Amino acid sequence: MNGPSILFVTDAGPQVGGGHVMRSLTLAKALAERGAATAFLEAPGVGAILDAFAPDMPRLNAVAAAGYDAMVFDHYGMAAEAQRALAQGRPALVIDDLADRPLYADLVVDAGPQRAAADYDGLIPAGAQLLLGPTYAPVRPEFAVLRDRTLGQRSGDVRRILVSLGLTDLDGITGRVLDRIRPRIGDIALDIVMGSGAPSRAGLERLARRDPRLTIHVDTPDMAAITAAADIAVGAGGSSAWERCTLALPSLMLVLADNQRPAAMALAEAGAALILDAAAPEFDREFDRAFLQLLNNGLVRARLAAKSAELCDGLGAARVAKAFLDILAERLQLRRNLDNSP
Repeated sequence: MNGPSILFVTDAGPQVGGGHVMRSLTLAKALAERGAATAFLEAPGVGAILDAFAPDMPRLNAVAAAGYDAMVFDHYGMAAEAQRALAQGRPALVIDDLADRPLYADLVVDAGPQRAAADYDGLIPAGAQLLLGPTYAPVRPEFAVLRDRTLGQRSGDVRRILVSLGLTDLDGITGRVLDRIRPRIGDIALDIVMGSGAPSRAGLERLARRDPRLTIHVDTPDMAAITAAADIAVGAGGSSAWERCTLALPSLMLVLADNQRPAAMALAEAGAALILDAAAPEFDREFDRAFLQLLNNGLVRARLAAKSAELCDGLGAARVAKAFLDILAERLQLRRNLDNSP
């Protein structure tokens, strides 16, 4: 018997970034490995990320959504009314980080380190299940594969730095950060990760031709290996933070959007990352101070590595997939019982 068909509804764009699509692709893969058929609702911005990272993933319009057994929503701009209209009574999973609006869901996943069930009181239907905390963060499986190896290597001098500030490189933040970093690192190597449409891309590619320390990675499929090779990182808030935690990578995290702030602050309070708001009035000065602390203080790096590794093991996608498929199986059995009742 074929497994259930599941449609993903996600958001992406210059202001939103690509994190919703990337973590949904991770969950889609985990579901497919367990027999489900997955597809994405076509939407502005989503298609470009699918083209780069999952070109074979089916895309559908809203009319075709009616043929699917269940829905996954990863879209901060959608609340219960819009979700209900698309789901039309089918089981739904919502990936959320905000707990700031009513949701139509049978299962809600929120990876926030300090998220509590009470945060969703009055926002979800009675009986909806909650999967809370970084143990449920959808992280690509290749990160967990490299975890044991990297846990033992987070010591010693800094030889390689990862800069990964989102596929969309909001307001050219990558170039701005590189201007602060390059004069301060001697001959340390820099891996720069960005999307094909990143505003900083052209300028940094020209710079890389003159500066042998820089390697530019555009729409890379090798993010786990690049992260594992780094000794420290400057990274965006959002879902990529859990990738860095999985590999115990000491990081300075930049908050690039308001919706990243709660999880970022929770990471800071847990001692798992240094945090800086990219919109801070004194950003340049504060960035220099935090970056140099990360670069030069081995005790700080060791503490960040240990605390971040405690938070997330990279196996969340499999846990979420199992939980949602169990819900779908229960629904199917209930339907069969009703169909067979006198």
